[in-house]
Amino acid sequence: MLELADSLLPVLHAGEPVAVVTVIRVARSAPRGPGAAMAVHRDGSVIGSISGGCVEGDAVLLATQVLATGRGMVASLGFSDEAAHAAGLACGGSVDVVIHRVDPADAVARAALEVPVDRSARVGIVVSGVAAGRLIPGDGLPAETRILESAYDGADVFVVQRDPRRRLVIAGAGEHAIALCRVASAAGFAVTVCDVWERLVTAERFPTAERLVVGTPAEHLDDLVGPDPARAAVCVLSHDERVDVPTLAAALELGAGFVGAMGARGTVAHRARLLAEAGVDAAEIARIHAPLGLDLGAPSPAGTAISILAEITAARHGGTGLPLRELTGPLHRSAASCTVAAAPQPA
Repeated sequence: MLELADSLLPVLHAGEPVAVVTVIRVARSAPRGPGAAMAVHRDGSVIGSISGGCVEGDAVLLATQVLATGRGMVASLGFSDEAAHAAGLACGGSVDVVIHRVDPADAVARAALEVPVDRSARVGIVVSGVAAGRLIPGDGLPAETRILESAYDGADVFVVQRDPRRRLVIAGAGEHAIALCRVASAAGFAVTVCDVWERLVTAERFPTAERLVVGTPAEHLDDLVGPDPARAAVCVLSHDERVDVPTLAAALELGAGFVGAMGARGTVAHRARLLAEAGVDAAEIARIHAPLGLDLGAPSPAGTAISILAEITAARHGGTGLPLRELTGPLHRSAASCTVAAAPQPA
């Protein structure tokens, strides 16, 4: 539910109720995990997604019932492999969901939804017994998305946790920075662009940036990465060693979870020497992802931005960067810490 805050709050402010469907358990194959949510309006329109299409028709029908009655429910939705194939679907598996109505006057829902995105938020949903679907305040609940047994008058409670929005600081405001800002914003990052050239750091060039800063990135970085640097990524795209070296040194010292820099292999090696001469430890220099990006073979700014975001994502989740067809095992994995292992050094 909390992932839909930007879309749900205007609806509630307009005096309209919605029904929210939240995944609480997943069995076998499912595109989205526990905590994924969708909301259904009275007119049948939908916000968000819980499955990518396999079970959402049934979810909408049940949500419409909950909107009409106001009574929450828990349901299991899904298909066996045989039923899925008969219906023309590619996947089997099932999801358990809790469905509840959120009314404009619901103080618990409003309080949770109105928490700013740079702060963590949580809310509990009762998922068993006669109170199924009731929301309870998140105060005192654990800061992770999971089911708590017998946590509310003997009933189970599903905790919905939303972590603070991850930050991406881009040092440099050229064409590659424009493209990276666009794709990273779409991926949910709070993007800050920082450059010394005021004419480049404009809302017209970076309409999706959360923050634009004119100045030397290294001098502002402590503020820009926020209170939890391990959840922040810093990408140096300035192509100027006078900016690159102090920015990278500052990012490493602050403990940014991901630190990367563009540049040819010769530039990367030269920059590493300058960092060493500045007193940066070799183990810290080895944390820098440079040259930045995965090998996608796409030389355009947009293609480069996608490759950079792909590397940030792989580092965050412990991904290999390999095609899925070359791997075995589950397609979906649990999120790993944003603090990443050392990047391989260029030859």
